Amino acid sequence: MHILITNDDGVQAPGLLALAQEMRRLGKVSVLAPDKNWSASGHVKTMHRPLRVESTQLADGTPALMTDGAPSDCVALALLGLVKDVDLVVSGINPYANIGDDVTYSGTVTAAMEAAIANLPGIAVSLHTTTSFHGQRDYSTAARYAARIAEKVMQNGLPPRLTLSVNVPHLPEEEIKGVQVTRQGRRIYRDELVVRTDPKGKNYYWIGGEYPSATMDEHSDYHAIENGYVSITPIQLDLTDYKAIPALEKWDWK
Repeated sequence: MHILITNDDGVQAPGLLALAQEMRRLGKVSVLAPDKNWSASGHVKTMHRPLRVESTQLADGTPALMTDGAPSDCVALALLGLVKDVDLVVSGINPYANIGDDVTYSGTVTAAMEAAIANLPGIAVSLHTTTSFHGQRDYSTAARYAARIAEKVMQNGLPPRLTLSVNVPHLPEEEIKGVQVTRQGRRIYRDELVVRTDPKGKNYYWIGGEYPSATMDEHSDYHAIENGYVSITPIQLDLTDYKAIPALEKWDWK
């Protein structure tokens, strides 16, 4: 099995290193990741400038490729020919959870979605670290669960154009209660517009605010990770709300 590893935090992020090291148990690993942090970049396709790709090494000496493109660019570049014969794409490990509406913003998740567009299985892996946590994150539990899930995916396959968004509590492995297959919950964002003035007197803006929370709906991704379970949410590329079609068809479109 040949596994492509990428992320949205940059090629030297510790979560990517932990993921690559654990995935080596399953087969050949290739790394193509951004050369800088692209967090909350969403699903990007760079079309109006050239993309550069350079060789580099991870902290353990593993050879890797890095690009100035977005996470989804990384996967596209690889699957269009820079990396041959890829069987599976795994993206992560993100240092914070990607739950609910986050998946539309997340470079981690949308990199895995790029694999689904290319008819390959894609897995996005994120670590649920609370805002009160300070110190060095331990990615080992999330990496081991990522490898187990990857193994199951390759054994059983995924339906076409499906991505798995995996969120793992930041806990020792013995404290994880199990795995739950979940649905997307609802993120509660507390964004604020921060207005500042530059030395020339012109306004500039930041989107700030408190860290988002989420609703504790049963069977949701957030409910699972808050209760000590690994959350696996299947995400489809087809965003059509089929239940809304009959109602809209009744409108007067003349």
